[in-house]
Amino acid sequence: MNQFLESVGLALGAIWANKLRSFMTVLGNIVAVTSIIAVVSLIQGLNAAVSTAIINEAGADAFIVQRVGVITDPDEAERAQRMNPDVTLADGEAIQRFSQHVDAVMAQAERNGTVSYGSQTLESVSIQGVTRNFGDFSTFDAERGRMPTPSEVERNQPVALLGWSTADRLFGEVNPIGKTVAIQGVHFRVVGVSAKKGSIFGQSQDEFVVIPLGRYHQLFGTGQSLELMVQPTTPAVLHTAIDEATVALRVHRHLRPTEQDNFGIFTSDTILNIYHQATAGIFAVLVGVVGLSLVVGGIVIMNIMLMVVSERTREIGLRKALGAQRRDIIWQVLTESVTLSTMGGIVGTGLGASVALAIARFTPVPASVQVWSVALGVSLTAVVGLGFGLYPANRAARLDPIEALRRE
Repeated sequence: MNQFLESVGLALGAIWANKLRSFMTVLGNIVAVTSIIAVVSLIQGLNAAVSTAIINEAGADAFIVQRVGVITDPDEAERAQRMNPDVTLADGEAIQRFSQHVDAVMAQAERNGTVSYGSQTLESVSIQGVTRNFGDFSTFDAERGRMPTPSEVERNQPVALLGWSTADRLFGEVNPIGKTVAIQGVHFRVVGVSAKKGSIFGQSQDEFVVIPLGRYHQLFGTGQSLELMVQPTTPAVLHTAIDEATVALRVHRHLRPTEQDNFGIFTSDTILNIYHQATAGIFAVLVGVVGLSLVVGGIVIMNIMLMVVSERTREIGLRKALGAQRRDIIWQVLTESVTLSTMGGIVGTGLGASVALAIARFTPVPASVQVWSVALGVSLTAVVGLGFGLYPANRAARLDPIEALRRE
């Protein structure tokens, strides 16, 4: 340990004695690590934001039945849109009736519309019509007031649950509970306000109004396919419940064994997997391109360390003449190389985190600086310093002490 600390001290002294050269040497590492930390932090923040938005929409322990499932082939998606029948309330009743591991089924529909209060009017607000079981799903909540009761929804009472942003923009500091808003020109009484969900890419997740499905059909008509959200009895039987729902729908729709499903079933994990598959290659290329600058930085460090060895030939020869072993010379040069590279990594890590947080603050792109990414950035620079310092270290260790002492 004493030898290591002494070597680090000598390395820091050599770095301080040549401050400008040392800075120019590690500049490549600083840029590389800054880029890596910033890119990784933005990727992590983006992944977390997308995952949260998907889970908020689909639910972590539920699955969704739609007219068309998640299809990546455009031709297949067009065929499904043309051939698949609409999802109806009867489909939900069939799932509830024939599936033993299903606890609740909710039907919902969604369309943009206008919401107004007094002189304030909001355009393109998401109007969501739901059935009585919507309160069983974690995607719905009420931070203020309450949610519409099952009986109110079943009897199609004119009640509404506002999203946080919708309530804030309509009412400001005024308490919205009990107030009357106009949705598509029809009056609804506000009974609750949902908790704030935030935004993704600058798109608010809180611009919505939840009303009974019967009232929704009065506003927009019934010619729209519904979406069914299905809650299993426990998260552990999610896949069993999906299988039962699939069988129930096939029986209800009189599909023969040879016919394909004419509906789509997916979970939040399904969407997340598709997202990760679509973006994994892009993210890998980004990190790879940025990582190339680390190699460039390593080459610069190797060249500088070769120059350092050349400048300190007499010093190395004197140390060897006084009894220094080959490993001592290698250790000395490697310590200086790793110290120099790691200092660049530490500076780059701080700059990268600052860049990522600044981007997150002033743009809609989220960022998340993880401890592991900081450790990775510093560790990579240490490895670069070690790897690219080996050749100069071996070259210094092979110097003949007599020949080294003769050099001016």
